Amino acid sequence: MIITRKALDRRTILRGAAATLALPLLDAMLPASSRAAEADAVARMRFQVIYTPNGMMMQNFKPAETGEGYTLSPILKPLEPYREKFTVITGLAHKQAEAMGDGGGDHGRCCGSYLTGVHVKKTQGADIMAGVSMDQLVAKQYGEITQISSLELGMDPPSLVGSCDTGYSCAYTNTLSWSSPTTPLPVTINPREVFESIFGDDDSHDAASRLARLKRRASVLDSVMADAQKLSGALGANDRKKMDEYMDSIRDIERRIQKMEQGGDVAQTDYARPTGIPDSFEDYARMMIDLQVLASQADLTRVGTLMIGREVSGRSYPEIGVADAHHPLSHHGNDPEKMAKLTKINTLHMEQVAYYLKRMSEIKEGDGTLLDHTMLLAGASLGDSNRHDHRDLPVILAGGLVKGGRHVKVPADTPMTNLLLSMMDRLGVKQDRLGDSTGRLAGIIA
Repeated sequence: MIITRKALDRRTILRGAAATLALPLLDAMLPASSRAAEADAVARMRFQVIYTPNGMMMQNFKPAETGEGYTLSPILKPLEPYREKFTVITGLAHKQAEAMGDGGGDHGRCCGSYLTGVHVKKTQGADIMAGVSMDQLVAKQYGEITQISSLELGMDPPSLVGSCDTGYSCAYTNTLSWSSPTTPLPVTINPREVFESIFGDDDSHDAASRLARLKRRASVLDSVMADAQKLSGALGANDRKKMDEYMDSIRDIERRIQKMEQGGDVAQTDYARPTGIPDSFEDYARMMIDLQVLASQADLTRVGTLMIGREVSGRSYPEIGVADAHHPLSHHGNDPEKMAKLTKINTLHMEQVAYYLKRMSEIKEGDGTLLDHTMLLAGASLGDSNRHDHRDLPVILAGGLVKGGRHVKVPADTPMTNLLLSMMDRLGVKQDRLGDSTGRLAGIIA
């Protein structure tokens, strides 16, 4: 690494014997004038998705009032500290996820159409067919300037073969991201593997190799510390603070992953419970979100999706008093007890969205924060889960690129793809149409 009096290259990395480490955006990387510095930071726009499965308890999600000053619903209550940073949108539809003569399979269709806006082909075989997803259209453009085009993360083990919903291939429920109409992108569910995809390691991920690495590996930070100390001496106080916070975050995640790995018999771990996955849902979710945030902070990628669960997920949540499986609860049949439990699950999921907003708002970048330069789409691809409703979806749009603090009710059956196109416009990715789009959705994006 060579340090000069000129601005640091934005691609400056720390090098060690066994690792390299990308850096967050430092003041020393920006042009001299404050106006130019602000423009440079704002140019780092990001797009992220946090997806919740099995629809929503809409009676407890949808705010009663529209516009500003609305009352947050019970499910949205965890987002209260950030209400000026997000907008709730209701009335959007994915009509392409309806049967259209194909019979059952709403979960497979809704997940496959969420970011594509197309009616996916009903098949259990290899002849799957969807469309290019919106996140991958953004990733294709943004990936030209980042190390990783996009991160696809999940928290439920993918089903690898056969049908996951009434004649629909598991490919449709395993992921949101499609790089082509026939190419779904697999999610990564193991935090260790996500960490290594961001910061590097060898390509062996079997249990024995992971155990051997655990016994011999030094911290990523230990490996690059000499280079980091050289750089730190040439930075101003604000940049040194940013570096310390960034490296503390990396160290914290390393320790959390290593603690999980040391807590069990790695050699006996199977795919459903790979090394490094916490037993607690909330610990797991927050570890995955922290990895998302680190990748954004280092500008390794600007596009990512996190599936808190996949469609027809049967996860239970005993930590909040819900021992029942999620998917059966989503078909509550208007049973008050089941509806209350489903509301608890939906609220827990919103707590993870709130955690993401918290983490992104805590990290300074340029004259703002990471959240100021991010657009987050959160919600589900079904509305009323009991009815498999595709026509009033629970949508949250958050970040500094959004006009926040509102509940916006759009005309009934407005294609969700109209919103996705408008989001792409703001992200600087031009696309004439997406799936069943009929135009743009005005007044939502900042």
